[in-house]
Amino acid sequence: MEQYIAKAAALLGAGIAMGIGALGPGLGEGFVAGKACEGIARSPEHASLITRTMLIGQAVSESTGIYSLVVALLLIFTT
Repeated sequence: MEQYIAKAAALLGAGIAMGIGALGPGLGEGFVAGKACEGIARSPEHASLITRTMLIGQAVSESTGIYSLVVALLLIFTT
């Protein structure tokens, strides 16, 4: 019985980790993309530099989502 409670708690923790862990990168990447569109609209001649900087920023932001995925997978498969 105790092992079932532990497994349920691990699965619940994995779901919460992914839910909260995906919230930050999603909001951050949306904000960055919106500001990049505004920047390109203001100065189209700098579109390649803005796009490159945006993609680097989104890759860094997405790393937190990947970390939460790793934590969730550890919770799922180690109990």
